[in-house]
Amino acid sequence: MALDSGKHLEKEINEVRCKVVEAGISKERVDFLKDLLEFNGYTVHFEEDKKKTEEDPTTYSIGVTDITFNPVLAVYKFLLKTKDGRKVSPAYYNQVNEDTRPEYWEVKQ
Repeated sequence: MALDSGKHLEKEINEVRCKVVEAGISKERVDFLKDLLEFNGYTVHFEEDKKKTEEDPTTYSIGVTDITFNPVLAVYKFLLKTKDGRKVSPAYYNQVNEDTRPEYWEVKQ
């Protein structure tokens, strides 16, 4: 799931057993994660979540076929790279900003 979650679920997505990376996310988030994960060598599957009511917005689940994948470890151990070779930081992964510096603190002088 997301970086702030300790749960790491497995589920069939498009009839393929996957480790769920995130669920309940927008199509834009799916596109971002799909590009990032596929660039890093993972096989990605996603599907539309079932709506509870007609008023619910459309959300998606995305997963990778490598069931040992853990997004928290991948991001905080800097195992993922961007297309231009930079290490993926938590801020970049969460789409907070484009900064990929591995430090998540600021040095104040």
